[in-house]
Amino acid sequence: MYNPNATRLRQIAANRSGARRAPAGKTARLCFVGDLMLGRRVSEKLRSTQPSEFWGDTLPLLNSADAVVANLESPITEHDGRWSRGWKAFRFAARPQASEILRAGNIRAVNLANNHILDCEEKGLDDTMRHLEESRICHVGAGMNLQDAWTPKILRAGGLAVGIIGITDNMKAFAAQQQRPGTSYLAINTEPATLALIGHLVAELQSVGADIVVLSTHWGPNLRPWPSSQFRRFAHAVIDAGVDMVHGHSAHLVQGVEAYGRGLILYDTGDFLDDYWVFPGIRIDYSFAFLIEYRATVRPRLHMVPVKLTPGRVSRATGDDFIRITRDMKRKSLRLGTILRSSQDGLELEFALPRRLAASLAAGSVGEPYLGSHNASFVERAEGAAAE
Repeated sequence: MYNPNATRLRQIAANRSGARRAPAGKTARLCFVGDLMLGRRVSEKLRSTQPSEFWGDTLPLLNSADAVVANLESPITEHDGRWSRGWKAFRFAARPQASEILRAGNIRAVNLANNHILDCEEKGLDDTMRHLEESRICHVGAGMNLQDAWTPKILRAGGLAVGIIGITDNMKAFAAQQQRPGTSYLAINTEPATLALIGHLVAELQSVGADIVVLSTHWGPNLRPWPSSQFRRFAHAVIDAGVDMVHGHSAHLVQGVEAYGRGLILYDTGDFLDDYWVFPGIRIDYSFAFLIEYRATVRPRLHMVPVKLTPGRVSRATGDDFIRITRDMKRKSLRLGTILRSSQDGLELEFALPRRLAASLAAGSVGEPYLGSHNASFVERAEGAAAE
């Protein structure tokens, strides 16, 4: 029976299971990808396709990372109900077996703050979180009430404690309320209340041992090749507030990357696994796997490996596709003031090592698992910022 009161207990248990003790090494390799839509034809292919086959020849790349972080674009549920409290063009649902695809691809954490996670109503969200927790996959950005939705998490990856915050400015009707399931909805702006909220989350994660903090944000309209000036101001402001990396997604197109201050901004990581139709001249089937290597006293390096999507499968790009994808990303990033270097596998960029990470890596230490408790005053601040 559907019991929303039990979700908080499951969530805390998932925090414990997902926050595995870090090994003694001082390095970490993280991989960030864009949208994963596992419903419709992707779920249908599970009848005849092994979970690992969906990842094609990107699988060794994904498995080379200590953790892969993505945006989960479809609820995982058998619930038949569909969101009906307003107009919506697309409603996605993935079969419970789709969680096996995530496990096969080394997906260790997903953002749920997006415009599809309540496509199958509150029950679909509850089912999704349950399936993720059973698969030991960390999730952020949605919950069965406001406090749960805004609870950040710490993920153990290699020798690092990675703090993750999930937000979205899509589908305000999905926003969580005090006692209503939903997403961590936040208008994208640089108002003091907005930045204070992000700063509070960063400080709370750092106080319990986060070496780096990632803001995973499902923001902006579809099919935009460039981030708006407003989004750039917001990204810069949250880096200044203590976020180490912005993991953007939503446009279904990759956008440029930017090294700013001591942080890194992936404005939009595009799509990575889906069954979408490709618009003529709009290459939503072109994307990247964004791999970041952290080593003590060495500047982190971003490796961008180009990929090409077909329905229900992702593969490393080759030939003319490889050339087009890397050339386009160089152009988009140069417009943001970032010069990318070509490599055998794609593109590379070195950026500044965050101060906190440099200290913790050099010491070979990480903090304790974060169990995500918030007080009432924090919840009130979340409501106030979301209303801006």
